[in-house]
Amino acid sequence: METRHLRYFLAVVDHGSVSRASEWLGIAQPALSQALGRMEKDLGVRLFDRSRLGTTPTPAAAAILEDVRASVARIDAAARRAREIGRGSAGQLTVGLVSSALFDTLPRALREMRKQAPGVRVILREMSNAEQAEALQTGEIDIGLMHTPVAVGGRMRERQLLRDRLVAAVPDEFDVAADGQVSMAQIAQAGLVMYPQAQLPAFYAGILDAMRKGGHDVQVAQEANRTLTVLSCVAGGCGVALLPSWIRTMNFGGVRFCEVRDGQTLPSFDLSAIWPARSVPTLADVFANLDLSAH
Repeated sequence: METRHLRYFLAVVDHGSVSRASEWLGIAQPALSQALGRMEKDLGVRLFDRSRLGTTPTPAAAAILEDVRASVARIDAAARRAREIGRGSAGQLTVGLVSSALFDTLPRALREMRKQAPGVRVILREMSNAEQAEALQTGEIDIGLMHTPVAVGGRMRERQLLRDRLVAAVPDEFDVAADGQVSMAQIAQAGLVMYPQAQLPAFYAGILDAMRKGGHDVQVAQEANRTLTVLSCVAGGCGVALLPSWIRTMNFGGVRFCEVRDGQTLPSFDLSAIWPARSVPTLADVFANLDLSAH
């Protein structure tokens, strides 16, 4: 099968009819129908059921849909990398990033990237860890700024960018000691506001393990998948969040940030760059190896 046939297949699935797909692709409808017919012949299965209401994928088509999407995405990513290498420093780099990278790491990275490769167009996509892991595998992003440890399929490179300690985000009315600190026992009593377990499983487990080893039975009172949402939940009295210390740079109404007096066993909050390992250096290698130290 040719790559264009895979694109035709996806267009028909997405648009729900051969006529709309042919219009979107800018090709004649008979030519599109013939290409789909050749694809069905190559596979030995019928891919679409056609009716007056439109064109719907058969079970066979549905079974291969995500594989086809991933294959086309990889082909597009490979072509983009080839163009980048051919143009030297010019090109396009798609960066996935978790929200915590926005406040310090990303501004430094963008400043350094403009110095080293001013012709590169950087596309930014705020995504969760899980979304980035999938996007790296399909080639939708070139590099991810993610919380580690994290599992990403395929041959990847990794560079740790930041290791941060945790502080407590508590509601304004929380009973904070005169020294501005709170205890693990207080946090356990209030309940935790956490990122979803599936989003950051190692971080999630590390916090609960530290609390239990300290003799504190704690419950997760609320889950939220973005940092600003976590802070909103804290301000709303849902519980206490344990967040990296850079969060102190934010002024969020209804929330104050405190050191955890006995929080030495809490896990660190690590941020790393993860990108595909290639035999030839790419723009992702350039971005990952920028000097991000404070100047």
